[in-house]
Amino acid sequence: MSCIVISLTSQKPNYFLYTSKNSAHSISSFRNSIGALPFLPFSGCHFQLGWKKNRPFSWDCKKSCELYALPSYSEGKNWIRVEKGQNSEEEDEFIVVNFYHFVFVENPEEDVSKHLAFIQALNIHGRIYLNEQGINVQCSGPTKDALAYVKWVKEDHRFSDILVQISPASNGHAFPRLKLRYKPSLVQLEGGMSHLPLLEPAIRAIPLTPSEWRKRLEEINKVDNFSDGDLNTDSVLLDVRNGYEWDIGHFQGAQRPDVDCFRSTSFGLSESMISASDPLATIDKKKTDVLMYCTGGIRCDVYSAILRQQGFKRLYTLMGGISHYLKTEGSIGWVGNLFVFDARLALPPSTYKPEVKTEASKTQACQDNSFAKCYICGSQVSELRHRNCANLDCNLLFLCCIACIDQLRGCCGWKCTSASRVRPVLSGHQRYQKWHHYRDVELERR
Repeated sequence: MSCIVISLTSQKPNYFLYTSKNSAHSISSFRNSIGALPFLPFSGCHFQLGWKKNRPFSWDCKKSCELYALPSYSEGKNWIRVEKGQNSEEEDEFIVVNFYHFVFVENPEEDVSKHLAFIQALNIHGRIYLNEQGINVQCSGPTKDALAYVKWVKEDHRFSDILVQISPASNGHAFPRLKLRYKPSLVQLEGGMSHLPLLEPAIRAIPLTPSEWRKRLEEINKVDNFSDGDLNTDSVLLDVRNGYEWDIGHFQGAQRPDVDCFRSTSFGLSESMISASDPLATIDKKKTDVLMYCTGGIRCDVYSAILRQQGFKRLYTLMGGISHYLKTEGSIGWVGNLFVFDARLALPPSTYKPEVKTEASKTQACQDNSFAKCYICGSQVSELRHRNCANLDCNLLFLCCIACIDQLRGCCGWKCTSASRVRPVLSGHQRYQKWHHYRDVELERR
């Protein structure tokens, strides 16, 4: 049994649990509130509510943990007990599911309603976007619920052949809540993406299987390792992610993207100015193979359509992105961890393919991690994982060594240490909560 303290009064508006009165209304309010707690895996539990002078009310729901009311508010007279089911261990394991698909959707608003209706009975959090060009999904949930949603989606003939990426979420939900809605652009892009002919496969880059990508990667790095300056490669490796993603992991031979947000990506778009930070600036558009990669593949598909319009002829992308490659080929050709846009932030390659943990790969990883530097002092970091600046009004995502974390109390610079809304230093792999959580704690101390 684990214990979690919950306030039963409106003084903690982030919870909204009212169980001080034994009434149908209070019970209904409590049951409806359970799904709003993003950090507690309540799916499949047996709940029992008790009051000082009343018999407990219970219902089945299966999972394990025990919740107590804060004594300072309820004097310990109300309680909520949650008991683990006998055969729910596997179902209780949380996973993250990612997939996307470009296909014509005639009435996306109607599809959104259908998805909402199906998902309502499931414990699913994440981002699910639909529009006329298709679907883009990153969500988390108990294995049973997440796979049930995937199965339901694939029953639709339009999405029957989607490539689904699955990874573990050891600390429960990887997303704080569910966002399921119509979105004009499935990914953030300057000027939107509705004008791009993404439904035409010939416009997008040619997808390479992980094994094909590995061979091409080995060829590129083999050429790059020759000392003869007269050797010219007819291929270029393009990381279509953000610079901070590259900072904790990338394919060998890929240049760091000088980009902080995908919407502002401009590789190969400038006709008048040649930039050293643009790997496509000086290549032959008709003869050079451009090998593009990103986390799951969607950014490459979108950006390849833009490059196609700019005259680039030989465009290739990694099918399923980095996550699919790590699952299929392991960490060969890859250095570091994989940045992910959820609460986990960074995943080691072994997350996708545990069986490839050989001594050789461990040694290689230790050597290759020297590229990761502290944002503040420039020294090598001990962990390939970002953190947010403790100053809420900055919130910069950065890599930091242990010494600088201690010295600057989790901030990215001295200026932020004197800001008005500085949060406490987080230990381990915790993520910051909403500001009112820290504000209320500080008020209680006073």
